[in-house]
Amino acid sequence: MSLPTLTLRPRIHDGGLEKELLAIFGEGAVSGRVEERIAYSRDLWPRGHLWMRQGRVPYPADWVVWPTAEQQLVRLVEMANRLRVPLVPYGAGSGVCGGTVPVHGGVMVDLKRMSSILSLEERSMLVRAQGGILGQVLETHLNARGFTMGHFPSSIYCSSLGGYLATRSAGQLSTRYGKIEDMVIGLKAVLASGEVYETRAAPRHATGPDLLQLLVGSEGTLGIITEGTMRLHRVPESRRFRGVMFNDIEGGMEAIRLILQKELRPAAVRLYDELDTFIVGGKSKQKEKKGFAAFLSKVQKSVEYRMLAWPELVGFFEKMLGGSCLLVLAFEGPGELTRLEESLALELCAGLGGRDLGPEPGKHWWEHRYDVSYRQSPLLEEGYFVDTFEVASTWDHLPTLYRNVRQALAGKVVVMAHFSHAYVEGCSIYFTFAGKGGDETATEALYEEVWRLAMETALASGATLSHHHGVGMSKAAFMGRQLGSGLDMLKKIKKALDPNDILNPGKLGFSE
Repeated sequence: MSLPTLTLRPRIHDGGLEKELLAIFGEGAVSGRVEERIAYSRDLWPRGHLWMRQGRVPYPADWVVWPTAEQQLVRLVEMANRLRVPLVPYGAGSGVCGGTVPVHGGVMVDLKRMSSILSLEERSMLVRAQGGILGQVLETHLNARGFTMGHFPSSIYCSSLGGYLATRSAGQLSTRYGKIEDMVIGLKAVLASGEVYETRAAPRHATGPDLLQLLVGSEGTLGIITEGTMRLHRVPESRRFRGVMFNDIEGGMEAIRLILQKELRPAAVRLYDELDTFIVGGKSKQKEKKGFAAFLSKVQKSVEYRMLAWPELVGFFEKMLGGSCLLVLAFEGPGELTRLEESLALELCAGLGGRDLGPEPGKHWWEHRYDVSYRQSPLLEEGYFVDTFEVASTWDHLPTLYRNVRQALAGKVVVMAHFSHAYVEGCSIYFTFAGKGGDETATEALYEEVWRLAMETALASGATLSHHHGVGMSKAAFMGRQLGSGLDMLKKIKKALDPNDILNPGKLGFSE
């Protein structure tokens, strides 16, 4: 499909601002070009794709700057307070919730030029790096020294350390290594006052509330994160994979619960529901298909794309799949330990009726674990929307949460889910949904309705609004229901730290 011509409003914050920015950052580090203003007007929030298809840029940036030093940021926030200009910290733009959309215009602060690895302390197994470094660049450097951070989000090639910290990111091996808030032991940030605040790096403390964790997840609203000090692990000696098939989603959920509560520590667990199993499981054996099986594979590919037009038929189609649900397990660490953990986990799965499929499904997932992010373009070009939402709950609520959300969205969009990021207490569910209206206006209305239904149903079923994607714009309206009176507490903290509301205004439910 062809895109309409984009229209861009004039700058809101213009008169003398360019001169002030050039005085701080210099030539080549300030831009007000139309191309940059459009590019920085959105992240990867799917609603931004809808706007672009409609030729709309509802929230354009006014200026973009590329700092190289903290003192430039200090001068920038001092200027922003004086002129009342919004500042939006920007990592690599891979967020999917509108967290960097400049809803009040202002200056986009792209931190990618602050991307140095400052130190690697092997004895304490810590790395200190600037927030603008890309995840894969950091991981490659660490691997060369025999270490890993253990953080592997699907956006690792196009996301930054500062972005991870700002949104409470999770990687695909979080069941073993934890989320980003479990990995960070210290950070540095430029506050709205112009103060450079650095937390003391220590394994634990008992000196009042944890101010480090106040900044982690603040999505650029309380400070501009410039550095992080992160825990490391040795590159694993052994990595083992397994696939297990269950007759229903409940059996797979129970297997994950028992594995975690028996104190086994897989690096990854991924349980796919029937529809997701059809897509993922079919691809894992694609190389072996010949003759009629190859024909069925082609049918499968066609169904994957075309079924999106008929969500009301998907329920019938899923029943034809026979209820099979694939569980992928990955174990890594010392060789003897991974063999033992794998053996014990398979024994638990077998006791619940799980059928061992061998290592191939797990290996296939590992080799293609980043592919899904690159498969959405054909659907977007055909006028569909594709989005995800990841919620988390305790084991007692999890089956009901899954069923309720599926039922709420049935007939409106095609929806599938997988369970990952598992804990002793519960698990995250990662829902994927896709749909299309009669025209672009109807498509956007459907998208908004689906999001409202999904969030309301998840909250009513005992879930969080988000497990690792953050809040941004997409979930801001529901923060009051998530936090209750805690949202008022956060607003008071925001007012105290940023009285002029210059840091990423309009996010986290702080304002309409």
